[in-house]
Amino acid sequence: MGRSYLAFVLAPELPLVDWLVELDRRVESSLSFFANRPLVLDLVGISPTKTETSEIIAFIEERGLRLIAVEGVPTDWLPERLAPLPGKVQAAGMFQPPEEGKSPRPEPPPAAAWQPETATGVPCAALLVSEPVRSGQSIIYPHGDVIIVGSVASGAEIIAGGSIHVYGSLRGRAFAGTNGNTNARIFCSKFDAEIMVIDGLYKTADDFDHSLRGTQVQARLDRNVMNIEQMS
Repeated sequence: MGRSYLAFVLAPELPLVDWLVELDRRVESSLSFFANRPLVLDLVGISPTKTETSEIIAFIEERGLRLIAVEGVPTDWLPERLAPLPGKVQAAGMFQPPEEGKSPRPEPPPAAAWQPETATGVPCAALLVSEPVRSGQSIIYPHGDVIIVGSVASGAEIIAGGSIHVYGSLRGRAFAGTNGNTNARIFCSKFDAEIMVIDGLYKTADDFDHSLRGTQVQARLDRNVMNIEQMS
């Protein structure tokens, strides 16, 4: 039996010095988020030299980040452990030019053993989880919406092909629209998330409007921008 992992793409932008400073700031403020998280470095957008490539890799690894592959440069520039992944890496990631704003859509890790609560013979439209999601757990449902009747703890992940509905506190990470669904939304009764992502566009805790903390919100995309709005 195989396993797959949710990875993030780091997509540097120019000027490179500014991007590296921003990466340092993000790592310092969100260390728990990056802990042991697989990362792919996509250098297509900046066309670095061999020396610059080595310097970027060293900068990332010196910070204890788990780099697993590098794309966009000749393979003979790279150590064998960082060989390009099969297929084309998504032009996206946690750090990349705002106008692209996309994040990767790799296969997510195995979900906990919850099953859709639907009648026999009826197509599954949503996955219903009728208990809280604890820290370290991942709920993955690429076929539609995920409905959580309870809270999502810090360190937990909800990954859905459609929308995400949390009838409780959302303190962990929510990834909606992972199959390219730009109409997906994220709803929660009490907003305190670590990161929210819809179709690759993301916002982290540093980007949230602090006045929304603890309120009932919905997140949606509007012209490649994620809006998080309080619901009355």
